[in-house]
Amino acid sequence: MHRVVVLALEGVYPFELSIPVRIFGTAAGPAGEPLYEVVTCSVDGGPVRTSADFAIAVEHGADALRTADTVVIPPFTCGPTEERDWFPDEVAAAFALVPPGARIVSICTASYVLAAAGLLDGRPATTHWNEADHFQRAFPRVKVDANVLFVDEGRVLTAAGVAAGIDACLHLLREDHGSDIANRVARLCVVPPWREGGQAQYIERPVPEPADATTAATRAWAVEQLHRPLTLAELAAHARMSVRTFCRRFRDEVGMPPGQWLQQQRLRHARRLLETTDLTVDRVAAEAGFGTAASLRQHLAAETGVSPTAYRQTFRAGASSVSR
Repeated sequence: MHRVVVLALEGVYPFELSIPVRIFGTAAGPAGEPLYEVVTCSVDGGPVRTSADFAIAVEHGADALRTADTVVIPPFTCGPTEERDWFPDEVAAAFALVPPGARIVSICTASYVLAAAGLLDGRPATTHWNEADHFQRAFPRVKVDANVLFVDEGRVLTAAGVAAGIDACLHLLREDHGSDIANRVARLCVVPPWREGGQAQYIERPVPEPADATTAATRAWAVEQLHRPLTLAELAAHARMSVRTFCRRFRDEVGMPPGQWLQQQRLRHARRLLETTDLTVDRVAAEAGFGTAASLRQHLAAETGVSPTAYRQTFRAGASSVSR
């Protein structure tokens, strides 16, 4: 069983501390068997002060990190008013216990710890938008992107604030066990099953006038039309905007151009069909709006590095191992 170890540091935020056990702890296989074991530890095994008016007691010390397949670090009190050593000796000693192949995930401002440990040097990463400027000044070698929900760099994943931590955990669950299980967990937790990592954070902006339209309805409509070509003009017409206004508003709301977002939705739909159906690759390509199997192969290889057939075999093999 995949073991997730949550490291609670002084000043931990209680809500975010609960996210890993709520997401990973809810995941179950076809027979109802748990897919993850989630344990929480502190640096010394003692109680941890939270950002609220209470402390928490944990049952594990840092030795639990030795057995981790995934380590999750929830956020803690930090930021411009908290100038301190983000990687003190006791935290460094705890990190030294993490197995070399384990995934390491930071939620929100826990990215300060990963950056101080040197794990984000030269890498793209994110943190809460309100701390992004301070974070970039503190760690100039990190390629900070404050406009995304999470950044998956393989072994290291950084997530923005609060709800983005849920998105990141669901993303990892989907990568591990496929869309059906991730969607089931999302439904049980009453949260959206999928928000792209590249979707924009809800960065503080002036409140729009009530008469201003959004692109949300058009995005929902477009997802139902993935089986056919969609032009920018058609999307803008559905939203009852000019193409220029639509593109500007779309980027403001989603954090990327409409064409890039649409391509992501097509790939997401194709991956889901490969994971959950026996449709031929040609049929999957048609249903996802790629037109030809060759086009699907090209785009899927660019995103995942594998062909549709190899992608399907990987997830079928994963499903077989879960059911055994």
